[in-house]
Amino acid sequence: MAGRIVAADIAAVRERVSIVEVIGGQVTLRPAGGGNLKGLCPFHEEKSPSFNVTPERGVFYCFGCGKGGDAISFLMETDHLTFSESVERLAGMVGITLRYEESGDGSPRRREDTGSRRTLVAAHAEAAAFYAEQLGSAGARTAREFLAQRGFDRDAALRFGCGFAPDSWDALGKHLRAKGYAAKDLITAGLIREARSGNLIDRFRGRLIWPIRDLSGDVIGFGARKLFDHDDGPKYLNTPETPIYKKSHVLYGIDQAKREIAKQNKAVIVEGYTDVMACHLAGVPTAVATCGTAFGDGHISVLRRLLLDSDAGTIVFTFDGDAAGQKAALRAFADDHKFAARSMVAIGADNMDPCELRLAKGDAAVRDLIADSERLINFALRTTVQGYDLDSAEGQAGALRAGARMVADIKQRDLRDRYVGFLARHVGVDTEEARAAVGDALRHGGRRPAAPSRPTRAVAPAVVPNSRRALVEREALKLAVQHPQLAGPLFDAVDATPYGHPVHAAIREAIAAAGGAAAAAGGPTWIEQVRSGCTDLAGQALVTELAVEPLRYDGEPDPRYVSVTLASLQLPVIEQRIKAVKSKLQRTNPVQHKDEYLSLFGEVASLEQHAQALREQATGGL
Repeated sequence: MAGRIVAADIAAVRERVSIVEVIGGQVTLRPAGGGNLKGLCPFHEEKSPSFNVTPERGVFYCFGCGKGGDAISFLMETDHLTFSESVERLAGMVGITLRYEESGDGSPRRREDTGSRRTLVAAHAEAAAFYAEQLGSAGARTAREFLAQRGFDRDAALRFGCGFAPDSWDALGKHLRAKGYAAKDLITAGLIREARSGNLIDRFRGRLIWPIRDLSGDVIGFGARKLFDHDDGPKYLNTPETPIYKKSHVLYGIDQAKREIAKQNKAVIVEGYTDVMACHLAGVPTAVATCGTAFGDGHISVLRRLLLDSDAGTIVFTFDGDAAGQKAALRAFADDHKFAARSMVAIGADNMDPCELRLAKGDAAVRDLIADSERLINFALRTTVQGYDLDSAEGQAGALRAGARMVADIKQRDLRDRYVGFLARHVGVDTEEARAAVGDALRHGGRRPAAPSRPTRAVAPAVVPNSRRALVEREALKLAVQHPQLAGPLFDAVDATPYGHPVHAAIREAIAAAGGAAAAAGGPTWIEQVRSGCTDLAGQALVTELAVEPLRYDGEPDPRYVSVTLASLQLPVIEQRIKAVKSKLQRTNPVQHKDEYLSLFGEVASLEQHAQALREQATGGL
């Protein structure tokens, strides 16, 4: 395997390259006396030039920021290349073929793919020029209309090198072969391919073309958009994997965005070529896009070369606001959790991507979209939790478990503790309950869940037999069956809602069907009316049991005991309702949903008053 570049070749590159030519392409240099040149430093903001170049010695130095070096280090700083990449690029400029030390005997050899890479890059450059020229042809009218309809004029097309692949079988292949390129190299480059007939045909035909460049600015591939109905290929078609094009490491727009990414320590990840164009034109120059694949480790490695401090750097993902966009955001959180603590997400309003947003609402709307981004983990947690029916106990429990597993996955303990509170607010539970759920998830290793396919439906909790609530329900029914005139209006005013036991609720309905307790005279006839009103045997048997079972009260029952019993019956239901409304209030944003928040707040206050009155009634007014 090839190793380091031979030291003699590095020295030859330094000797033959013109530092003025290298730096002069990016900095306007003027004579400064003594054979030196001076210009504004490209590494920091300044109004008076302090950046000096000494051509005789092949070095530069800035007296303002202290940056200095030779042509190799200049390229490493400005174009964010590695040392080897900078040397290779400069060697190509001065026509030096580099040799590499082998790991075996240490003898210098030429790297086998050096010449082929140079050929492939050159072929792509020729292809890009060909496509760009074709965009002005009569056959490219549909391509120009496509760009114009999305808000891109001729200058924008030139800036991003947009082109057109003629709707012809071999227009590009013929053009490149006429330039001296061998068919085998063009096939290796992915520019042409062999058809089933054996003929060589262009890979891209009748499509709008975007050149894809690497960090150094070399064209290494293309993205192509279908324009015509007779094209039975995919909507977007990219260059296949080649020696110079690895889609897992390719980011469209990186050549134009790299300096601003390094300057701002921030990168914006969008979903398509037009989104990159729209962002840059709207004033978001840090936008890049993956090319036909999900954002992954290879893309992260590219960005880490630009982000000055990867721990403090920011990645902003943009997704449509529809279900697919939300799913993509959750996938980004799950697949790239190492970035979760510093990743942001910007969801387009009305399901619009940056290109559509710019067209509909202007450049400022695109800038606002990125500026208003939120932490990816916030979005992932909220979206997951909202997939459950939070108005039901079961839905809340499911949301808490799912969210707790996500919080447990956060590696930084202090950050994890902060998100315990975030989870509690959005599920609508106490912080301690959320903390306990996260602790349980940590003990079980955590696991990132997908949002449920459908909301969990509410199921009424069953009353445990012989529990205090069950005994209170039986006592209320016994009063109505044994002493209907005493129970009377107070009993009839409370419907079947507080009865959690299904048989108890059925008997309460049977009492109502029999005319209610207040209208009953009592005795065997009344008991039989209630018993026959029950449609199942369990209810009928229980009515008979309730008719003879003693009340849990010493002495003769009185109106005060009826009042205490019915207050005790209703209180758990009101308390449960208070908890549910408070949970919903906790999940409601008072700024974004002011009216709903105030309505819920008022309902809680009213329910609290009702509950307090029932507590006083249940204690007999003591």
